[in-house]
Amino acid sequence: MRNRDLALDAAMALLAEPGATLTVEAIARRAGLGAATVVRAFGGKDALLDAAVARLLEPVVRRARELLATTAPYRALRTFLRELITFQAAHHAINDQLTGLDLPATTALRAGLVGAVEEMLDGARRDGRVRADLDPALATTLIGTTALAVARAEPSSPGLVDAYLTVLLDGLDPRPSHGAAG
Repeated sequence: MRNRDLALDAAMALLAEPGATLTVEAIARRAGLGAATVVRAFGGKDALLDAAVARLLEPVVRRARELLATTAPYRALRTFLRELITFQAAHHAINDQLTGLDLPATTALRAGLVGAVEEMLDGARRDGRVRADLDPALATTLIGTTALAVARAEPSSPGLVDAYLTVLLDGLDPRPSHGAAG
């Protein structure tokens, strides 16, 4: 169990470093273990990275569920998107390293994130705060894709996040804009 924890901690540390190489050898070196020990502890790189990324995503999914349970849907959406962009800005390089890997826990957690955002949108739509004429799956994809693009922007800026949220949420608002020219 100790070797598994060391390898998992090393993988998570490497995931937090932009440009870090996520090989079994690099993870083993960071953990102070042999590559064979890391493979035995997880059964392979995919399982190790799945466990590490899942550990990073679990609190994000928990936070989305917490906001859904305690906050009005529109406010939950706005708050969660700001927090999600902050998380993605710190970890966006992970996506590039996971392509083509078998990651069932990560896939399930990502589905949980999408589901939470869809629930926020549905609730905000029922409350009259989000347009009903947009396909919910399209709106979720639009939000996720553009939020990731904002998170990847260099240099990261709170002003950019604020502008993104304003433009996005104004565009989702079913009421006509006060400043629109007729």
